[in-house]
Amino acid sequence: MSAPSRKSWLGLLALILGVSAASQWWTGHQKAELGQQVAGLAAAGDIHMLSSDTCGICVVARAWMKDNQVPFTECSIERDVACRQTFDATRAPGTPVLLVRGQPQVGFSPQRVLERLQRPG
Repeated sequence: MSAPSRKSWLGLLALILGVSAASQWWTGHQKAELGQQVAGLAAAGDIHMLSSDTCGICVVARAWMKDNQVPFTECSIERDVACRQTFDATRAPGTPVLLVRGQPQVGFSPQRVLERLQRPG
């Protein structure tokens, strides 16, 4: 059996690059669709984020919600006493804590936010 030709390697490389590009497009499409769904369901006051000034995930959550035009409010547990009290009452191990229609979610998952917004009541 002979070694694969250069043409075979280039064909394989083209196939891999094509599959990778399609996968990236699909992932981006899914994320955009998720953002549209959350934005469509969230009304003013539905999402409140308890954040920390040193929280990297808070930065990601804030950017995602702004990029997807999701209405939300936010407070800092370091700068707002009432915010800190609310955070302490959740007994969460860290930030962010998203209060989605009053229900706490520790961390940030757009999918979990969507699932909560889709539930009645």
